[in-house]
Amino acid sequence: MKNVMGIILTGGKNNRLKELSSIRSISAVPVAGKYRAIDFALSSMVNSGITNVGVLTQYSFRSLMDHLGSGKEWDLDRKNDGLFVFPPYLSENDTGWYRGSSDAMFNNITFLKRSNEKYVVIAQGNCIYKVSFDSMLEKHIENKADITIAYREMNNFGEEELSLLGLIKIGDDGKILDLQEKPPHPWTKTGSMGIYIIERELLISLLEESVAHGNYDFVKDIVIRNLGTLNIYGYEYDVYWRSLSTVQMYYRCNMEMLDPEVRRELFIENGKVYTKVKDESPAKYNDEAEVKNSIIGDGCIIEGTVENCVLFRGVTIRKGAVVKDSIIMQGACIEENAILRYAILDKNVVMTQGKSLKGEADWPIIVEKNVRV
Repeated sequence: MKNVMGIILTGGKNNRLKELSSIRSISAVPVAGKYRAIDFALSSMVNSGITNVGVLTQYSFRSLMDHLGSGKEWDLDRKNDGLFVFPPYLSENDTGWYRGSSDAMFNNITFLKRSNEKYVVIAQGNCIYKVSFDSMLEKHIENKADITIAYREMNNFGEEELSLLGLIKIGDDGKILDLQEKPPHPWTKTGSMGIYIIERELLISLLEESVAHGNYDFVKDIVIRNLGTLNIYGYEYDVYWRSLSTVQMYYRCNMEMLDPEVRRELFIENGKVYTKVKDESPAKYNDEAEVKNSIIGDGCIIEGTVENCVLFRGVTIRKGAVVKDSIIMQGACIEENAILRYAILDKNVVMTQGKSLKGEADWPIIVEKNVRV
């Protein structure tokens, strides 16, 4: 895919992830023991041969920029093309925040204009999946489409989860007949994956026209408004896909990573998922440790019981501690005889000796960063 460039949208402020997104972009939220959400979209692009990628950041972007760095881990630290990170430009009046996805791309339209690729893949940075874009591009060209949207059947999504997606109706010829963004009453389970292919020159033209009319959202103001005038087709993927749009979906996604079939699809098939590498010693399991069905990051020290958990780098589980069905981020410590279940602990949380915390499977407890409980 040498004739394709990529754009990753990291989105605006989202309070549905509670404390997890108060200090970081959703695209920078830690996932599966050592990854960030953006790694999956970025790795899919790199594995598809896309070497010119722009990341459009918005709120709380410092941790995201620190994670991406020069793009070395994705082989995107290049003289020609490579990884480009575009934070919003803030004036002394605190203006410059992007007003929507179209506005974000329009404010960085120079990146589009100076690129030479014919096609653009646009993706969201907060979705967990791994795909190849080659077959989608082939279908886009075969259909002579103006825009192609990736979709899948969201059969294992509840009504509330569907109401946070773009839902579409596909004709017999593959053309999209209807698209509704985040409908309050879902009417289908055919959902957009937030992945689009469009010609670069057409995208530039549509962005300029949309913003000139005071319209700033790519889906609502460009895709939906032009359903009757542009050739907009769908392309179906049958893959694992989750959008980290709520606490429940974030928790569910990490718990699903414990399934070997999900891990095989995401991390073994169709190329690797690349991420920023940290030098850590291997995890240490003491004689008293009992670990079942868990992902354990490097540098962890396990002395207690861990079951159905995702532990990030440098987590310590002391003797007598029992941790089940939980997500524990970097540097956290569960002290002696503490009990934890259905919880999400952010970085550097200390759970004191003998303390007990228990949430519910559909509503886990969240403890924010650097807290002692």
